[in-house]
Amino acid sequence: MISLRGTWTSCNAAGADRARRTLREGAILDCHMTSEFRYVEAGGHKTRLFGAGSGAPVVVLHGWGGRIESMAPVSACLAAAFRVVALDLPGFGESPVPNGVWGTPDYAEYVHDVLAAEGIERARFVGHSFGAKTSLYLAATRPELVEKLVLVGSPGLRTPPSPGVRAKRLVSRGARIAGLLGPPGKAVRGAVYKRIASQDYKDAGPMRPILVKVVNENLSALLYHVASPCLLVWGTNDDAVPIAHARRMERIIPDAGLVEFDGAGHFAYLDEPERFCRIVRHFFGAPLS
Repeated sequence: MISLRGTWTSCNAAGADRARRTLREGAILDCHMTSEFRYVEAGGHKTRLFGAGSGAPVVVLHGWGGRIESMAPVSACLAAAFRVVALDLPGFGESPVPNGVWGTPDYAEYVHDVLAAEGIERARFVGHSFGAKTSLYLAATRPELVEKLVLVGSPGLRTPPSPGVRAKRLVSRGARIAGLLGPPGKAVRGAVYKRIASQDYKDAGPMRPILVKVVNENLSALLYHVASPCLLVWGTNDDAVPIAHARRMERIIPDAGLVEFDGAGHFAYLDEPERFCRIVRHFFGAPLS
C-alpha cells in the first residue's frame, strides 16, 4: 500500500489557500504526490495516470483547468483503503489536447476506455466540477461501470440566464457584428471579448472550442437514469455552480443525498478536507480511521 498522508497535508495547506482566493482549479498545481505516475494509451490518445493503494477501485477525476495533483487530498484520503486511479484528462495537466472538439460524452468514453485497459470493470467515482460532470455522464450511460458516485460542484444543468448574463450575450452579439466591419471592428470585438470573457475562456487556449461545447451541454434528462447511489457534496458559497443546482440534482437523481458545506466554495473538498475524507470513506464503506 502506498501512503500519501504527508503529501495530503502539505497539498491542502498550499492548494486550498490559493483555491479559496481564486476559485480556480488551475491554481492548485504544486502538490507533489510521490507515487506511481505513468502514461497509458487508449483510443489513440495518451494520458497521464496516477495509481496508489489496493482494494476496490476508486476513480478520481479533476475539474476544468485541473490535473491529478488538484485532487491530491482526495487521492491521499482514499488510497489507505482503496485502489485509487486518477487521470490527467485529455488537454489538462500532462495529457495532450485531444483531436477534434470533444464534449462530455467523448471524455466519458475515453475514461471508460482507459479503465478497460486497466482491467477495471466496475468502480466508485469521485469527481470535481468537469470531472464530476464526466462521472455523472458515465453513471447515466454506463450504469454497469459506476458502483457509487460522489459529485462535488458538478455542472450540467441549464438554468434561465441572469440579467447580467443576458446583457453579456447582447454585447457579445454586437461585438460579433462589429468584427465583420474590417480592422477597426475587429479591434472593437477583441476589446469587448477581453472585457466580458470568463477567466476559463481566456485561459483555455487550444481547449477553447471544447470549453464552449461543454459549458453549453445540458445533462438534465440524464439525471433520471443514474442508477447508482450518488452523494452530492457542495459548498453553500459555490459561485461557479450554485447550491441550487445541487438541490435540484438531489431531487432528480433517484438515489441521491446532499451534504452542504456551509461557507465553502467551489472547492468544498479543499475547504474542509478532513470532513470530506470522512464522509466519502463512510459512503464508500471504508473504516472510519
